[in-house]
Amino acid sequence: MSFTDAARTCLTSKFATFSGRARRAEYWWFSVLYMGAAAVIAGVSFAIEVPLLGVFLVPFIVPMLSVSVRRLHDTGKSGWRMLIALIPAVGPILYLLGMTVDSSPGTNQYGPSPKAADQPVG
Repeated sequence: MSFTDAARTCLTSKFATFSGRARRAEYWWFSVLYMGAAAVIAGVSFAIEVPLLGVFLVPFIVPMLSVSVRRLHDTGKSGWRMLIALIPAVGPILYLLGMTVDSSPGTNQYGPSPKAADQPVG
């Protein structure tokens, strides 16, 4: 999955879809978009001395949460596992490590593997 495919999927067809599975590429490419948008907005906000970050990143929160839940589903974990990131110091590290784990092969309780040849990626 390319950067544009991930952005299109997360911002349109799966904007608030918390069911199913998402491959690593979809999660990480959308994360790059999210962090890039945050950096640009923070830079502009700092330059014009107006707090814009919260206002302009609100539309990205739901798709970021949904792709994160679908990524956890792809590894066979519950979406509630995202809450591990709230543990001080080690939580965010454990969360990011969990997002790097390879998909569980075949169909799991959250649906068929997006890696399967007969399944469309995305």
